[in-house]
Amino acid sequence: MEPYNVSERGEPGTQRFSVGTKESLSFDPCEDNNSPSPTGADDGHDDDSVFKEGEIESESTIIRDRLQEKVAEMEHFAGHLEEIFLTVEENFGRREQHLEQHYNDVLQTLSQRYDERSAGLEEEKKGKLESLYSQLFACGQAMDASKELIEMAQEIHRSQDKRVFLKAVMSAIKRIEEFAKDEIDLTLATNLEFNTPLADLSDVKTMMDSINVIPAPSAPVINPQILNSATQTSLRVCWSLFSDDTVEYYELYYRPVLEDTPVDSTSAHVNKVKVKETHCTVTDLLPNAQYELWVTATNTTGISPASEKALYMTVPSPPVIKQSECSSCPEAALIRWESGNTNPVDSYTVEFREMGTDSTQTGVTESIVAVPNCQSLIQLQAGRRYLISVRAVNIGGPSNRSEDITVSTTGTFFHLLEDTAHPSLSVSADGFTIFNGDEELPISAMALDDNTFTRCVAVLGDLIPVRGRHYWEIEVDEATEFRIGVAYEDTERNSYLGANNTSWCMRHILTPSRHKYEFLHGGWSPDLRITVNPERIGVALDYQRGTLAFFNVELEQHLHTFQCHFQHYVLPCFALDNPGALTVHNGIEAPEYAFI
Repeated sequence: MEPYNVSERGEPGTQRFSVGTKESLSFDPCEDNNSPSPTGADDGHDDDSVFKEGEIESESTIIRDRLQEKVAEMEHFAGHLEEIFLTVEENFGRREQHLEQHYNDVLQTLSQRYDERSAGLEEEKKGKLESLYSQLFACGQAMDASKELIEMAQEIHRSQDKRVFLKAVMSAIKRIEEFAKDEIDLTLATNLEFNTPLADLSDVKTMMDSINVIPAPSAPVINPQILNSATQTSLRVCWSLFSDDTVEYYELYYRPVLEDTPVDSTSAHVNKVKVKETHCTVTDLLPNAQYELWVTATNTTGISPASEKALYMTVPSPPVIKQSECSSCPEAALIRWESGNTNPVDSYTVEFREMGTDSTQTGVTESIVAVPNCQSLIQLQAGRRYLISVRAVNIGGPSNRSEDITVSTTGTFFHLLEDTAHPSLSVSADGFTIFNGDEELPISAMALDDNTFTRCVAVLGDLIPVRGRHYWEIEVDEATEFRIGVAYEDTERNSYLGANNTSWCMRHILTPSRHKYEFLHGGWSPDLRITVNPERIGVALDYQRGTLAFFNVELEQHLHTFQCHFQHYVLPCFALDNPGALTVHNGIEAPEYAFI
């Protein structure tokens, strides 16, 4: 089909498409042959002509879309015809080979019958000749004996001596009598006619009749599943024949393999699809489900045995990103998610793309493939915003994208680990403010586990494990006693923060005379006095320098710096030693003075 150029405006001499009945296309000349003025001046056109021009443009767009749909349908139909053509060609080839094989088999059988009959005639001829030769030899011997007796009798008859005659004639008579006793059989010893029985060609007849009978197909061979051959709800299945069978159609059977059902169980409902090609796309399936499939071939003679059963998998459902467990810093982001699938998946693919200042996507999508578990640490560029999504992958292919989350690398962002919180500590709905009530909890209400603080009313933060620079701030009230800092993940849960060698913290204590501040590690603090009570405290952690610094944010005042080479990753820690509250602010850019 040659493409038509459809003008978007009514130019002189152009034609526009209009759609008639039954979706046929007709070409009508445009009634308006006058071009609009390039200056927009009035050339005799009123508002109706402008309106008509818009209608023509809209109609052209509709017709163009319909033409594209028609082209797509025709391409699909042409592909289907090509598949049928190949199937017919394959069947013709198999039929031709089948006829040739039958022809060769008939010729071979007839040749075998000829050889057998020829050998039988040769044996019969040999027997007849031997019998006739034996009879001829016996006749010759009898003739020789009679000739000898005749000659002897003639000689005796010619004898003149009576005495010799009498003596010889008696013995001659005796010999003649003995010879006469032997009867000579003068009939032929064999029949001169050859035995010509009717040849048994029933098997040849059967073979000739079978030329017009197509044998039942042999069992097809279903192919193993190939990569990217499925969607969430469909499977593309292929099979083949190792013989030259003629097949009219195939029947593909499939059923789901349930979690608590053995693979060879017959309890699951079996579905069936009838096709003419050696492939089929099965639809309306469950996502990330395992299916058992087998196929049979059928022609006019019968149905083949079933193929061996094969297991196929549909594409998984999209994972669900756990935004409350994701963290980031200027160099990277740690993304965690749930599989969202009952059956295990092979791997995951994390995709991320940068966002512009106007919240639009810029650049290309980058991917991290073959992620084995439900989390991934992604290296990013500082000061950017990213859209991040995850796909689950199995042999059938990748799932759809999960819902995007937005990650900013302006500063360090983390959530509080509520499973580490002391029972007296409560966390706000947004996850960034902690409260210590003044009521005493009974021991029975304090459901503790190995990860929960038992003595210090504290909670840890889920800081991303990246050895770089991290900064966050804490907003506190001057009437609240608190401890803030960092600790190893395995810090003692029955100890106070700063009282051991696995935590570093700034402590605020209310005394009758003043506000006291301590910077504790291993239970020891330098003697420092802070004159202005900070209400917003900045914490700067620098792995490379091995420092942990505290600042009064409002005054941009340095309070104290721990010099420590952290052997392991540390986590932010927050504790309230009396009833009160504090709020964590993170995901913010570190001020210039924090890492001078």
